[in-house]
Amino acid sequence: MSKIQLLTPRLANQIAAGEVVERPASVVKELVENSLDAGANRVDVDVEDGGVKLIRIRDNGGGISKDELALALSRHATSKIITLEDLEAVATLGFRGEALASVSSVSRLTLSSRPEAQNEAWKVEVEGRDMTPKLSPTAHTPGTTVEVRDLFYNTPARRKFLRTDKTEFNHVEEVIKRQALARLNVSFTLTHNQKVIHQLRPAVDRESHLRRVAQLCGKPFVESVVEIDTSGSGLQLHGWVAKPTFSRSQADLQYFFVNGRVIRDKLVAHAIRQAYQDVLFHGRHPAFVLYLELDPATVDVNVHPTKHEVRFREGRMVHDFLFRSLHRALAEIRPSVEDESEAEAPGSTPVSVAQNWPSQSPLPLSERPAPGVIKEQLAGYSALYSSSADQGMPLSYGVSSQEGQPEVAYGASPLAVGGSAAASVNFPQYSPVEGEGFDAPLGYAIAQLHGIYILSQNKAGMILVDMHAAHERIVYERMKRSMENGGVTQQPMLVPLSLAMSRRETGVVEEHAETLQSLGLELSVAGAESIIVRQVPAMLKSANIESLVRDVVTDLLEHGTTRKVEETINGLLGTMACHGSVRANRQLSIAEMNALLRDMEATERSGQCNHGRPTWVQLTMNELDKLFLRGR
Repeated sequence: MSKIQLLTPRLANQIAAGEVVERPASVVKELVENSLDAGANRVDVDVEDGGVKLIRIRDNGGGISKDELALALSRHATSKIITLEDLEAVATLGFRGEALASVSSVSRLTLSSRPEAQNEAWKVEVEGRDMTPKLSPTAHTPGTTVEVRDLFYNTPARRKFLRTDKTEFNHVEEVIKRQALARLNVSFTLTHNQKVIHQLRPAVDRESHLRRVAQLCGKPFVESVVEIDTSGSGLQLHGWVAKPTFSRSQADLQYFFVNGRVIRDKLVAHAIRQAYQDVLFHGRHPAFVLYLELDPATVDVNVHPTKHEVRFREGRMVHDFLFRSLHRALAEIRPSVEDESEAEAPGSTPVSVAQNWPSQSPLPLSERPAPGVIKEQLAGYSALYSSSADQGMPLSYGVSSQEGQPEVAYGASPLAVGGSAAASVNFPQYSPVEGEGFDAPLGYAIAQLHGIYILSQNKAGMILVDMHAAHERIVYERMKRSMENGGVTQQPMLVPLSLAMSRRETGVVEEHAETLQSLGLELSVAGAESIIVRQVPAMLKSANIESLVRDVVTDLLEHGTTRKVEETINGLLGTMACHGSVRANRQLSIAEMNALLRDMEATERSGQCNHGRPTWVQLTMNELDKLFLRGR
């Protein structure tokens, strides 16, 4: 073992570079953040060979004075924090003072700058070999330009781990997309090998905001978003989430910002995933661009050198706020009337929350769920679609939503609606008077196709409804409301179940005893490393109790909250709703079909069934005219 000695500045910076500079995209991120912190409203990024040969970033920010240029390249030199109090409430993107020193230790770096109040511009040059800055005059407009050439030229072991130029540039482009979404009011230009890839103008109002989001995330995303703007408990959430029917095969369209900083956080991801739990197709991922604003003192951004991770002081409150906000926004997506002229206007944006299955057409091959996933989801329908035993089943009364006004359950079984078998219902007969039903979002039923789909027309055009999927959602939501109104019924364990737990887990059980009791779980701590399960929700008496309890405790340990019990109960209710819904090939009258359409308009999350499949699609008159080449 050699003697303890101080590292040389060059080696210390190169070690720091290993934490901060992973690839060209890491350099771009750090330098663009510096530009934004300097107050720039225009940032131009020029890269060559994926950023390995050249990265040039020019801004019109505050600039750096001549006396501070060389100091800016020193390690732990920054203008963004001075005291410990500044570190405890960081309001800037960069603050550690490591980026420029680290980058300059593994590249040939030139920093040119001119503050507004300074008549002449100066530049400082440094190479990783000797780290000695060379200062000289230059020509430059107010602002700063940083040139990074030959990245990792003096650390070949790092350079050989880089991918192809195309791959490295894709990472650079993703960094610019994130920063452009984080700062909608800033102009960004991205050029690769002298070719302009992105040229984004500042966005100053809602229309231009959506235009930029469309440029970066795609027009189909913007056409299917629900706008979010809510606040409470010192937190503010705004942005856009895609409707459940617009989902992705991978989590590649998910952007979350905390005080303008793009982050990846397990707590945030968990809250959003739970908000979509009841409406998303199995194996699919939601898409969103969301901004969370809160007091900087309540969030720690100094968890990791790359600053991608954060830690919330009140993690449980943030989790619950995100879940409630998104869960409610998704629940309110219902059919609504949309004027065709507004929907078809060039450059217009959606003005209603009408359900959209992207372009009202089948998904492209790349976006379709895998065959195995579809087979898994449709397995539960096989008996329903092949059975004809219930063709003569009368419609029965279900759970009442208004006092004295029974809702109609279209062929639902007594088990599904929690009632008893009832007599046939006499519906008022509708007659197809012109204009009748056209003001209703889902219009007026015309016919039933192959015993599976309802054909309807509304003000905008033609609608097709999957009657089983739609009724499944209606019955499911009724059963959930009934369960919520009646509370969770507990059932004592015939033989109390003893489980071995770690000390941390038993501590969580003791701390969250009231929460567990509200979920129908009565757990008691029997020792430092064991608990006893005494009561469970009556509906889950046949479930794997040990697995359920362990999942609940794990959630409480990691996130301070849990929805495992509710998800398990909802899964059971979903199965019951599926088997209690109207079967395929069940012939409905016009009155029955219209009653189903009206219930869909009044039911939360009616745009998709419990498995995430769409319940209805629409073709506008313009789209129908195009199919038949009318007007050409």
